[in-house]
Amino acid sequence: MPIEVKKVTDPAELETVFAIRREVFVGEQNCPPELEWEYEDESTHFLAKVDGVPAGASRWRKTAKGYKLERFAVLKTFRNQGVGQALVQTVLNDLPADASYVYMHAQIQAITLYQRFGFVKVGEQFEEAGIQHFTMERKR
Repeated sequence: MPIEVKKVTDPAELETVFAIRREVFVGEQNCPPELEWEYEDESTHFLAKVDGVPAGASRWRKTAKGYKLERFAVLKTFRNQGVGQALVQTVLNDLPADASYVYMHAQIQAITLYQRFGFVKVGEQFEEAGIQHFTMERKR
């Protein structure tokens, strides 16, 4: 199955990105909706499709610390098919050349995925939106 990940700015495609995130984070994981919708305008958004069907989403944004990868979400029916890896690779490839410090708050179950791309856990486990996370970082 061909997986295509592309940067999106079109309002209709952004709605699809937000719908995927809503289903995964708010629906499945019970994240408070008010925590889910922030920094949208300053973020660079991505939509993954499998055979042309929306399957996953993610984003990156520049923060005071560096470049933060966020909101990786893959719909249940498309999990364990390489969609998450395709999203991570595309997001990393899209970062500016000067992105020397790249980090994320990774959910526990996704740690091994991010480790494949050179991310390492730093600090203590913590809770965010009711879910256990680790900060992970990747130095270039």
